[in-house]
Amino acid sequence: MSRFHRLLPAIIAVVASLILAPIALAQKPPTMAQFLSPGYPSALVSAKKADRLAWVVLEAGKRNVYTAAAPDFRPVRLTSFLEDNGVDVSDPSISDDGSVVVFVRGHTLNRDGWAANPTSDPNGPERIVWAVRTVGGPAWKLGEVTNPVLSPDGRFVAFVRDGQIYAYAVNRGAAATPVEKGEKPLIKALGNNSNPRWSPDGTKVAFVSDRSDHSFIGIYHVRKRTVTFLSPGVDRDTSPTWAADSKRIAFIRRPGLPFGQQAQAGTGGIGNPPGPAFNAAQAGARGQSAGQRGGIAAAAGGQRGGERGATPAGPLAQVPGLYSSSFPGGYRLSFWIADVTTGEAHEFWHNAPDDKIFGTVNGIQWAGDAVLLTADPEEWLRFYAVPVDGKTSAPLAITPNDGFIESAAFTSLSPDGRTLFYCNNLGDIERRHVWKVPSSGGEPVQLTKGDGIETYPVPLASGKHVAMLSADARRPQSIGLVPAAGGTPKIVYPTLPKEYPLAQLVVPENVMTKAADGLDIHNQLFLPKDIKPGERRPALIFVHGGPVRQMLLGYHYMWFYHMAYAMNQWLTAQGYVVLSVNYRSGVGYGKAFRTAANTGQRGNSEYQDVVAGAKYLQGRADVDPKRVGIWGLSYGGLLTSQALARNSDIFVAGVDFAGVHLYTNTLDPESVAYKSSSVSAIDTWKSPVLLVHGDDDRNVAFTQTTGLVQLLRARNIYHELIVFPDDVHESLIHKRWLYTFDRMEQFLDRFVRNAGK
Repeated sequence: MSRFHRLLPAIIAVVASLILAPIALAQKPPTMAQFLSPGYPSALVSAKKADRLAWVVLEAGKRNVYTAAAPDFRPVRLTSFLEDNGVDVSDPSISDDGSVVVFVRGHTLNRDGWAANPTSDPNGPERIVWAVRTVGGPAWKLGEVTNPVLSPDGRFVAFVRDGQIYAYAVNRGAAATPVEKGEKPLIKALGNNSNPRWSPDGTKVAFVSDRSDHSFIGIYHVRKRTVTFLSPGVDRDTSPTWAADSKRIAFIRRPGLPFGQQAQAGTGGIGNPPGPAFNAAQAGARGQSAGQRGGIAAAAGGQRGGERGATPAGPLAQVPGLYSSSFPGGYRLSFWIADVTTGEAHEFWHNAPDDKIFGTVNGIQWAGDAVLLTADPEEWLRFYAVPVDGKTSAPLAITPNDGFIESAAFTSLSPDGRTLFYCNNLGDIERRHVWKVPSSGGEPVQLTKGDGIETYPVPLASGKHVAMLSADARRPQSIGLVPAAGGTPKIVYPTLPKEYPLAQLVVPENVMTKAADGLDIHNQLFLPKDIKPGERRPALIFVHGGPVRQMLLGYHYMWFYHMAYAMNQWLTAQGYVVLSVNYRSGVGYGKAFRTAANTGQRGNSEYQDVVAGAKYLQGRADVDPKRVGIWGLSYGGLLTSQALARNSDIFVAGVDFAGVHLYTNTLDPESVAYKSSSVSAIDTWKSPVLLVHGDDDRNVAFTQTTGLVQLLRARNIYHELIVFPDDVHESLIHKRWLYTFDRMEQFLDRFVRNAGK
């Protein structure tokens, strides 16, 4: 044999390896780090007098503020927070001229007033308001804050601390006075003061002064340093909203508290006794309200939905005006307009005495010649307008009773207040698109359509474009611009990085299943691209949290669900068939679906929707019915634990992120709440579970996982545990997520992909 022939096999092997290596590399599933490589934009805002945007970006754990301005809208990073340290950035506001942006660094406070500290920094956590110029330069600290409210001229930030209104001067130099430093209140007034609102010209601040049994609308005059009150009386005035001329304010008025609902402690003596509803055990439990950001969604400190306090009982229960209160004529809600100069006010609308639609309205917003409010008397949340001229007896619906609008937080007004921009799923129930409508009423106009998902519309000052958050099945959340007349979003941020696995994403398919009680359920099906005929794959159910959420046919607009959608794509790329179940009590399919009977602790009827999804998967020719798992966070973790406890015969394993395992505090085996809890079926729980939880969770108490583990240990049920000290409901640290993804991949590979092997 010649030397060449002796070397031929080796040469062939080398050539083959060179040819096959790129193929093997190309077939390697993408990592979650690749799916999360684009920056995730959120909290989009626009200036009122300049075509400039600002937003927050989360990128591999780093959180920063960006801006972009006409004409090219080139994105520019304004801040340099370049560590994956879990310090949140939120609540951006931009001055009217677009010159300054203020924002908050630090997570929201828990019930004990403690900000999250996920790195366990021995110095403790902070929640600080910062400022930065949009022309460049370093950002600077202003001071500790709850919810900052930027003045239109960008010179001051108002906020609430301990029931008083404070402010910081927005400047780079040292503040001149204790008031400008936030050391002394800007407004110090009797009662619990909250809800500061700057006038459009920046010369005044309206606020709510809650005096327990009544409340006033106060006006602080910046130049004169004086406070006046608008038409003070014995009633509860809330939700101040300014007219564009800065001369008038509209507000909500409800009756003051009758004797039967008064719960003050009193000081003794004939003139100041305790209120009839006083309860010594609950004294002092009432918290301090924080300032809230503007918009229809911001209800000003006061009771929600009218009455509060003691339940009428005894021989005096029916005495008019003793336990309940109303205005002459029997109504309990009215809208008023006040002249800020004179303080005089008049009513321009009130509800009917037997009103069951608008009685719970807690927030209004002045828009053009009307105030706007929301209500959902039928299947869908709607916007209503009440003209301020007082000539309308009933609110006018300006959005249709068809299609889902998530909340007022998803909407914005044009700078002149005469156009409302919103998003809903009218005609495309598995997505969201942007619409506009005159704020005084008229025909709605759809601005976007197609296979995209568009939310949070923000009009630009010139009126030429509308900015929005935009995504689709393969493109993650982005900042898009659409002409004012409508069209396809032009993406200005982000540019997809080369490592983002665009070609490997699949387009999910909407499939319908039917629950055991006959209810139709919407689901998104993710199928691996490389399934061969006759092949049976492992499968996973995903259940969202909330439960008032809806997964869509594309990337979600909320951060965790945006990531969860990417996780479902990641799992699909690994070869799993994935079904995302939009179970009953979620949003997007009408009030009857959202308020379905016997859900949650009343019977957990939504669990049958999860079982229906699993049985659908088991019946597919491309799914191995013996290899079906489940995963979810929060309420999704609750349903994951339900699945493993009640149906280990169906679900071979699950990943439970921060789930609820015991409803309420009852351990009565005959209680419906206990029977609805997964722990009630603990003796039939056989399947392995991976539990993930942060012990500073503000949504689901860590005790839910502590208690479950004791039950699993006592029954020798296999479980793995990931605990993040000082972290919250959804971890704030990127590298912790990457660690979790690795553990999740290994766990599912062992117990689902290789189940029974």
